[in-house]
Amino acid sequence: MAEILIVEDDEVIMGTLAYNLSRSGFGVSQATTGAEALRMARKLRPDLILLDIMLPGESGIEVCERIRERDQGVMIVMITAKDAEEDKVRGFEAGADDYVTKPFGMKELVARINANLKRGETGGRGKLIEAGDLQLDTKNFTARAGEEPLDLRLKEFELLAALASTPGELRSREDLAKEVWGHAGVGSSRTIDVHIRRIRAALEEKSSYEYIHTARGLGYRFEARSRTGSPAGRPG
Repeated sequence: MAEILIVEDDEVIMGTLAYNLSRSGFGVSQATTGAEALRMARKLRPDLILLDIMLPGESGIEVCERIRERDQGVMIVMITAKDAEEDKVRGFEAGADDYVTKPFGMKELVARINANLKRGETGGRGKLIEAGDLQLDTKNFTARAGEEPLDLRLKEFELLAALASTPGELRSREDLAKEVWGHAGVGSSRTIDVHIRRIRAALEEKSSYEYIHTARGLGYRFEARSRTGSPAGRPG
C-alpha cells in the first residue's frame, strides 16, 4: 500500500482528500504547515507527497525545495490554483514531479497519483547511455560528465535520458512531457524549457560537449558536439 502525505491547510479540502484517498486504498498522513510537512516527510518517508503551493509560513515551493535537498526519490505532486502558470513553473523548478490544478476531480487526482507512483517504481530502464563524455545510468539514476557527477534532479535526469535515448531525433515538448510526466498537458507551459535550461547549466559546468539543441518552435534534438563544433559519438 502506497503511503501519501497530504500537505494542505484548508480543513475541508484536507478532509475530502484524506477520505477519498483512503477509500482508494492509500495510506494517508496529514500535515497543515510546511514545518510539519518537513518533519513528517523525514519521519514517515512517504511514497508520494501531495503538496499545496499556498501554505502558512513556508510556501509549498520552499517545502518542495527543502525536501529535494535530501530526497530525490519521493514523488511530489503540487496543488496549484487554476491557470497559475508561474506557480507551475516555480514548482517544477523546485523539483516537483507533477501538478494538479484546482478545482480537480478525485478520479483525475487518483489517476495522476497512480501514474506518478508507477513512474517512481519503473522509471529506470536499466541501461547505460553514453555520448561524448556523458554517461547516464538509467537503472541507478546517476549521470556523469567524464569523471564528474552531474547534479540533476529526478525529472531533469529523466528528461535528459529521454532525449539521449533517441539521438538525432527531433522531440516535441508534448512528446517529452508524455514520456517523462505521463501526460502532455505540461508541454503547454514553460516546464520543458525550464528543465532543459537547468540540464544545460549542469552540463556546461562539467562537460566539454554541447548535447541539447533547440529547433525553434518545434522542440529539441540530442547530439553530442564538442564545443569546437565537431560532432562526437552518438549514444549506444
